[in-house]
Amino acid sequence: MKIAIGNDHVGVELKQHLVDYLSAKGHEIVNFGTDTAASTDYPIYAERVSRAVVSGECDRGILICGTGLGISISANKVHGVRCAVCSEPVSAELARQHNDANVIAMGARIIGPVMAEAIVDVFLDTEFQAGRHQRRVDMIMKLDRGESVQ
Repeated sequence: MKIAIGNDHVGVELKQHLVDYLSAKGHEIVNFGTDTAASTDYPIYAERVSRAVVSGECDRGILICGTGLGISISANKVHGVRCAVCSEPVSAELARQHNDANVIAMGARIIGPVMAEAIVDVFLDTEFQAGRHQRRVDMIMKLDRGESVQ
């Protein structure tokens, strides 16, 4: 799988850990993040990863900042992105099964590398269940286009 990954200065170490981990598993990684600890702005990396996923350049996206919150909010501003903040594998699994999340965000100040591995594994291995969930994803995408769901 081709995976876009991006991070701000807080997420450099966790990003590098995941790049090594996922590369060893045979995934192709495209690094859209910073590689230095110099302060930077997470919306830049959220946009880069999100646009790569929406365009089809990459299959899925992973974002990392201090909490995962700011970078996920930024990612969700890009039309076509369904980004979920995940701090444990169950959220990642349900984000894929029920919401067809195409990007996840994690907080480098919240989780460690072993938990990040578990989250990413579930995110990449879980399929969207569609069925009754498709209607809700369609509604999310209507909101994304500025349309009403009522």
